[in-house]
Amino acid sequence: MRRGWRALVLSALGGSLCASLAVGCLWLRPAAAAPAAQLPLHECRLEHPLRLASVQARCGVLKVPEDRTQPRGSTINLSIAVVPALNRRAAAPPLFLLAGGPGQGAAAMYTSYAGAFARLNRNHDIVLVDQRGTGESAPLTCDYSDDWQAPDDPMPALRQATLACLHKYGDRVRFYTSSAAVADLEAVRQALKFPAIDLYGVSYGTRVAQLYMRRYPKSIRAVILDGVTFPEQAIGPDTPLDGERALDLIVKRCAESPDCAAAYPELRQDLDGLRRQFGPQKSMLTVDDPNNALPLKIEFNRSMLTASLRFLSYGANSASLLPALIHRASRGALAPLAAQTIMTARQVGAQLASGMQNSVVCSEDVPFFAAANIDRAAISRTYQGTEQMDALVEICKLWPRGPVDADLHDPLRSDIPTLLLSGEADPVTPPADAERAARGLSHHRHLVLGGEGHGQVATGCVPKLMAEFLDAAAPDQLDASCLERHSPTPFFYSMTGPAP
Repeated sequence: MRRGWRALVLSALGGSLCASLAVGCLWLRPAAAAPAAQLPLHECRLEHPLRLASVQARCGVLKVPEDRTQPRGSTINLSIAVVPALNRRAAAPPLFLLAGGPGQGAAAMYTSYAGAFARLNRNHDIVLVDQRGTGESAPLTCDYSDDWQAPDDPMPALRQATLACLHKYGDRVRFYTSSAAVADLEAVRQALKFPAIDLYGVSYGTRVAQLYMRRYPKSIRAVILDGVTFPEQAIGPDTPLDGERALDLIVKRCAESPDCAAAYPELRQDLDGLRRQFGPQKSMLTVDDPNNALPLKIEFNRSMLTASLRFLSYGANSASLLPALIHRASRGALAPLAAQTIMTARQVGAQLASGMQNSVVCSEDVPFFAAANIDRAAISRTYQGTEQMDALVEICKLWPRGPVDADLHDPLRSDIPTLLLSGEADPVTPPADAERAARGLSHHRHLVLGGEGHGQVATGCVPKLMAEFLDAAAPDQLDASCLERHSPTPFFYSMTGPAP
């Protein structure tokens, strides 16, 4: 079986970056209102990952111990940015953003979605701490090839690339876990002299947020969890099953849409045919490279089909393309599906520090697989199969384990006001995961958006709801009736777009 290695090693939550982008420019309040000089800040601009826009902010660096058990040992620099509230008299707690991945930096995540936070930014400073190992905070990046024509057995090359990354960084990679990141966040809060903070965490960031809620409950006023993983979960084994469920919901939604059903009356058969075909079969293609339009020769195989279905089902925007692409691919036009997949995989891979991802997954997830009652037979029947899970196990045979809080996977009990957001068709953190997390939250509200995928921050009226929730920190009083009028992105009925 041939793999695009980069797509293979992207973690189970890596696709949190695949949703549509929203950008905006925000303004500073006077420097006199900035946090105290214990962490000096200077004016700066944060650039969108695709250089589509920039955001004005105040930036600084906080030195923290790399090994938190050795406070006098070597240090790393945490990259910090504060986007001040537009309201110069605002007294609301600042909002700390916790990005997904694991491996995405907070600044990159924010600049991709700044428009979605604009209303919230009226009264709240927004604080961006690139988690250790990501962004500009001592990033741990590995070179996993994006060659879609890897050898039939990818594991030797995967081990070689992992060892090469370890040779670059050494065993200090073990210090880049969620437990250390939570201590870093508290150090930043103290350095900026904030009495209390609010948290927004997305995808893997919801794990960090819940661990911070456990460790420093008195430092938090309110929390938003978007695309929620529950504390007891070892991320990995559930993902293929959740992905299959999400794909089924997308196909079902097309069948229930008159226009989509008319355009693709045999969508399920088309999809099943592709899955049967691209197991044993492979096809050589020449596509226009999405980055430079030059001819690019690739092999369309089971790995490419798997990556296509996985990446494009993460959000309703990308899922809107799936019926058209599946229909054309089933009739031999594979290039559009392949090009879309390559472009998405590159964008996701460019924003994820895969070494930091390894440090988290190999310490916090893979060691707990044995206790997860894994049904390999059921996983093998999904379109993703066991391949990614097996690749993670292979990497973690080599990657050093780091410090993990003993209660990381214990149920969380908290009365902190919490808003949980889920997409009905989320392929990695389905609504059931948020319901599991909410069992121990005595003061919460869970909102599920019909037809949506992973990450709701920029969806419909959610930005308004987030701002209103943080203004009052009263989840039971939040008026979410605007979601009753919400509908996901309509399907494309041709490659020119959806019906009028």
